[in-house]
Amino acid sequence: MNTGIVMHYLAKAMLIGTLLFLIPAAVSLCYGEYFCALIFLLTCAGTAAVFGLFSLYKPKRQQIRTRESMVIAALLWLIFSVVSALPFYFTGEIPDIWNAIFESVSGFTTTGATILSDVECLSHGLSFWRCFSHWIGGMGVLVLAIAILPSSGDAIYLMRAECPGPSVSKLVPKGKNSALYLYLIYIGLTLLTFLFLLFGGMPVFDSICHAMSVAGTGGFSIKNAGIAAYGSAYIEGVLTVAMILFGINFSLYYFILMRQFHEVKKNTEIKVYLTIMALATILMMCNTYSIYQSVGKTFRAVIFQATSIMTSTGFATEDFVQWPMFSQMILLCLMFIGGCSGSTGGGFKVQRVVLLEKSGQLSLRKLVYPNSVNTVKSDGKMLSTDVVHGVMRYLVIYLGIAVFSVLLLSLKSEDFTATVTSVLSCLSNNGPALGSLGPMENYSGLFNLSKMVLCVDMLLGRLECLPLLILFMPTAWRRDF
Repeated sequence: MNTGIVMHYLAKAMLIGTLLFLIPAAVSLCYGEYFCALIFLLTCAGTAAVFGLFSLYKPKRQQIRTRESMVIAALLWLIFSVVSALPFYFTGEIPDIWNAIFESVSGFTTTGATILSDVECLSHGLSFWRCFSHWIGGMGVLVLAIAILPSSGDAIYLMRAECPGPSVSKLVPKGKNSALYLYLIYIGLTLLTFLFLLFGGMPVFDSICHAMSVAGTGGFSIKNAGIAAYGSAYIEGVLTVAMILFGINFSLYYFILMRQFHEVKKNTEIKVYLTIMALATILMMCNTYSIYQSVGKTFRAVIFQATSIMTSTGFATEDFVQWPMFSQMILLCLMFIGGCSGSTGGGFKVQRVVLLEKSGQLSLRKLVYPNSVNTVKSDGKMLSTDVVHGVMRYLVIYLGIAVFSVLLLSLKSEDFTATVTSVLSCLSNNGPALGSLGPMENYSGLFNLSKMVLCVDMLLGRLECLPLLILFMPTAWRRDF
């Protein structure tokens, strides 16, 4: 392990992240919330001073490989999540430090689970900070740092450590430019969402907050009733389209801008993604029609929830805990599957599901034709066995973590449904669960142990397990040069 380069890049990334505190500070000043602005500025100054000293260290060897990049990503998310909880705590608006950390982790991992029963009592600065944390976490602090910092030949390793999905490839030869293009696309889609919400009559501040929240597929709202507070079919329609768009691999938008439409046309993942969403919507409409007694009302309710859950956004306009069990099970399946790789959506990822299905088909074919030579193909390309085995290993790790987390939560919980679904929800970075932790409830009633377990699950889900697990491997820290 090259600990010198880990410390160097971690300090630089934290300095970039620290500057982000200036934005909610400016928002607080605009609304005359001077104490809140002061807390943001002090947090910014204190963090910058500490990591500014660390950044002065110049490692002898500049090389970064997979191991170092994963450790950098894991430490960055752990430290930044805790530091970002300080404004909640020191302003007194979330007076319990464990609750403040839970809210911060939920924000940056774009989970959207909250301990707040009254979000409207928050100051404008902290309301903005909650939604802004979704926007930052959606694409990642490390990717932002790569886009801003001087070019590094090892940037692709850092991107792969933080970006979700089975694999991350360069859009252009330089990893730094790939990160920059991804952020420009991200900003452009966010601005479009903001303008469409504003056009629909949503106030400016509300439009900014919800545009950032949906961009990161996070789900924090500044209203106690969430999106339902606006009672607008237009706003729900805009957010539904936005959630679908942010759940798609961002590389495809780059190909569209470059007019490489053949790359989009042959992409299997987006076809499966849209097909699953459409099929789930139709099935749930048939199952819930008796509740709404209208095709239009049923479609409006179901398409929003299906999109919100599959993209891991977690917005809710309906209490789907009251829906028939069949619809609830479909939502749980969507929660597990999640969005596309390379998107801001969470979950297991559609691409992994596709690869597992193809691998299963080949296994059955091998039983029928033992001497046949079979390979897994994706978008016309043959995949190495390492990629396929990596997906299977990830599934085993994912399920193992889920089982262990459920056991830990069961020490302090007697609600089986809430215990199991809250773990799945947090691992999928979704937010709402079932049972007593449904979309109209919050996580404030959980014990601190349960909250911390779910915080770890949120981080594991956002970083896709491996970076965080490597931190606890003694062999990973062994010096090899």
